[in-house]
Amino acid sequence: MISNQILQNIIDGVKGISRVDICVMDTEGKVAASTINKTSELEAAVATFIGSPAESQSLQNTHFFKVFDDHQLEYILVVKGDSDDAYMVGRMVAFQIQSLIVAYKERYDKDNFIKNLLLDNLLLVDIYNRAKKLHIDVESKRVVFIVETSIEKDNMALETVRTLFSGTKSKDFITAVDEKNIIIVKELRPTDTYEDLEKTGKVVLDMLNTEAMSKVRVSYGTIVSELKDVSRSYKEAKMALDVGRIFYTERNIIAYSNLGIGRLIYQLPMPLCKMFIREIFDGQMPSDFDDETIVTINKFFENNLNVSETSRQLYIHRNTLVYRLDKIQKMTNLDLRTFEDAITFKMALMVVKYMDYVENSDF
Repeated sequence: MISNQILQNIIDGVKGISRVDICVMDTEGKVAASTINKTSELEAAVATFIGSPAESQSLQNTHFFKVFDDHQLEYILVVKGDSDDAYMVGRMVAFQIQSLIVAYKERYDKDNFIKNLLLDNLLLVDIYNRAKKLHIDVESKRVVFIVETSIEKDNMALETVRTLFSGTKSKDFITAVDEKNIIIVKELRPTDTYEDLEKTGKVVLDMLNTEAMSKVRVSYGTIVSELKDVSRSYKEAKMALDVGRIFYTERNIIAYSNLGIGRLIYQLPMPLCKMFIREIFDGQMPSDFDDETIVTINKFFENNLNVSETSRQLYIHRNTLVYRLDKIQKMTNLDLRTFEDAITFKMALMVVKYMDYVENSDF
């Protein structure tokens, strides 16, 4: 559970202070970390010690200690030295490793609990019982952020996020339930608002762009006041990520509370979408329009149906633009110069985007 690198850092630090050589072995006698050069000479003694009922033993200026994980033998600690100080150092290092095992196990248990909470895999009674056991407050304000990375298993991005939210008093949880998304279950202060969440999203975005050199998108759900509702905030953040990917590709931070009409279209059943498109375009899809028509439509919407400004930005005569709009009207029976037809056409374009997304994804 504890990496060998961490064990090596511990014993290197202890040796630097005490000048005592230390070796940590697993239950098969393999070296996990060591400051002792010839560890092969210890193998026979360690094998004998593993089979004995004693938890510590001293033999020929060498001290042996057993380190347990919930009554299960995890490591053998070997300390070289004939003084009482060497024995005391061994006891202290054994205690430190034992404490690390407990801490890592608790962290793993919390991570497992949060994953199951997000995925709605827990009964209500289990949520409260396990939260109490893991010392997690069930009534704090929380929100779920999802950080979507551009590459799978972006460990650098994950470690950057953990560093960002790993303050000494932090009660936030950082986890992942798939290959590309990092999930932050953030505990909020009573005074935090959605403006504060937007600022947090920008901090995450800037940090990952700068430190991890990773292109990411961030979404977040609504604020919940009870632990049992965290899964709802997670589902909302997931929806925000999908809706943003379909309709708001220019945004890097997407809030569930600010999805607009995209949220409604995202929840439409596919048969209803197809029926609507047939009514509007009568079998001809926007993808069948030529590039000139598509550019004209997009620029016309960008300029809020202003004919003069659109023709100026397209570098064409006003009459040429009017001709193109008349052409679109003949094709679709929709006059984009009127508000009602324009909003119908705009919604139809969004529905087509959604249909394309569904057809090209694993929905």
